[in-house]
Amino acid sequence: MTRPPLAAVPTGPVVVPGAVRALAGDDDVTPVWRNGLGGLTFRLEPVDGSTGDARYAKWVPAGTPEIDLAGEAERLAWVGDRSPVPQVLDAGADDDGAWIVTRAVPGRSAVEPRWVADPATAAVAIGRGLRALHDALPVASCPFTWAVEDRVADADARLARGDGPDGWFPEHRDLTAAEARSRLDDLPAVEHLVVCHGDACVPNTLLHDDGAFAAHVDLGSLGVADRWADLAVAAWSTEWNYGPGYDGHVYAGYGIDPDPERIAYYRLLWDLS
Repeated sequence: MTRPPLAAVPTGPVVVPGAVRALAGDDDVTPVWRNGLGGLTFRLEPVDGSTGDARYAKWVPAGTPEIDLAGEAERLAWVGDRSPVPQVLDAGADDDGAWIVTRAVPGRSAVEPRWVADPATAAVAIGRGLRALHDALPVASCPFTWAVEDRVADADARLARGDGPDGWFPEHRDLTAAEARSRLDDLPAVEHLVVCHGDACVPNTLLHDDGAFAAHVDLGSLGVADRWADLAVAAWSTEWNYGPGYDGHVYAGYGIDPDPERIAYYRLLWDLS
């Protein structure tokens, strides 16, 4: 089974779902992101260009259980003003798909050309932003989990459907499915529980124009887990978006030394689940 394409800015025509068109009203609708599962994000902006009223509409087609937009709306509401995240304005679903609409927050995605041209600055800011999120959110009162046990169960389901090395990242393609699965049983001891972002890849961090962390988006998997579940993948994703050599900047921005054992484990878990 082949891995879905990585998420990216759409480069061709995009059909705007009817629900998004209705939510936009008289606003301009601009597609800004497409994920590998068919989900789309649109910027809804008044035709007069008054950016203070800009909104974003995320939409996923019906039958996409991997993306729970209602759950994301709940998580964003729980985070509230503890950390900079989008404010939910609307959420719903119909026979074609589901959506949430959020108020635009200051900042630009760390995959915009400005930051692809200055990846060292962006990678440090990604680490700092992740540390700020982890420090801000209270583990004891968080109602959401990103537990390894649940993620391993997802991995088992995917393996049962036929996922295997040809659909994994190159780092893991020399493993058989059985070898990879057996490694998931060797869970490192928890180093430090935090409320994890759950998808702390480069595109989900917004930066100010001066290179400072601005906000996080796409928190549909937010929940309690070891901080290395976020850190390992945040640093790994710099390779996908910027090229090799910038993972250390993420750890430096976070203020932590790399932990090879936990990094290897949580990257494999990400790949399989």
